[in-house]
Amino acid sequence: MKYFLEIRKNPNLLSIIIPCYNEESVLPYLKDRLNLFLKTLPAKAEVIFVNDGSDDHTIFQLVEWSKEDPRIQVVSLSRNFGHQIAVTAGMDYAKGDAIVIMDADLQDPPEVILEMLAKYRDGYDVVYGQRLARSGESFFKKVTAWAFYRIMKVLVHKDLPLDSGDFRLISRRCLDALNGLRENHRFLRGMNAWIGFPQTPVFYNRDPRVAGETKYPLRKMLKLAMNAAVSFSPLPLRFSLGLGIIVAIIGFAVGAYALFRAFQHFILQMPIVYNPGWATIVTLICLIGGSILISIGILGEYIARIFEESKGRPLYVVEFVKGKTIKSKKK
Repeated sequence: MKYFLEIRKNPNLLSIIIPCYNEESVLPYLKDRLNLFLKTLPAKAEVIFVNDGSDDHTIFQLVEWSKEDPRIQVVSLSRNFGHQIAVTAGMDYAKGDAIVIMDADLQDPPEVILEMLAKYRDGYDVVYGQRLARSGESFFKKVTAWAFYRIMKVLVHKDLPLDSGDFRLISRRCLDALNGLRENHRFLRGMNAWIGFPQTPVFYNRDPRVAGETKYPLRKMLKLAMNAAVSFSPLPLRFSLGLGIIVAIIGFAVGAYALFRAFQHFILQMPIVYNPGWATIVTLICLIGGSILISIGILGEYIARIFEESKGRPLYVVEFVKGKTIKSKKK
């Protein structure tokens, strides 16, 4: 799709949103790197750290940092709500003309933000980081990540960029559109693709994690994939339909074969080897029963989403807010 791009100036205020969950070993490195980067930034900045219910010393380090630097704001959630909700909380509190979402582990270099700002000045509303290489990650992690993005592109949205995480710059008008989407099970990359607006990548090499362990193991990736598939696509429901058709065809074929053997034996008087047929019956029962349970499970996921959305609960609960300029918003 072709977009009309309007040249802009740098944002008057850039909000950098960094969700944190048990990142006490990373924060000293992040502090040094971020302080150096902010000196090169051609715009005023606020850095919004969202403490996502950490149970280590993350929150204490963040509060001390906010006392030292007025640009540092801390939003502490009452418990662990998950990465996507923590980012959403930061988006709700951001006051900038544009925001940048990045993780605390420094795998996504903050220096890439300068390239994102150049694209922002060219008129793009979403500038996402697209990874050329993933240093310091296992072969299994790279393979599962490669498969994840390509499956999600099929299931979620045709415009979902490949090999791109949540590291991105978002304009204010795009942010306002995203903040209007208050669904509980969030997949921000898919939501960014869904709202449209001019979008473009910047390419970079992802660095190894500076300290600590990844907060996105395979279990959380699978959960994110499930949320994305169910929230954005009817394909799992259509999969149930396809599975039912396949099982019906298999059942029809087995039935036709049984009739053919009966015709040979009773009409043509052809001798046949006795076969009680219990293996075929058990196989068909397991096949049909399994397909029914799969279909019920998929349908149950959609019903559970409807139930959770109907309760109308807030996406998160804030324990406290620290910072000299930030004010709590009613959610």
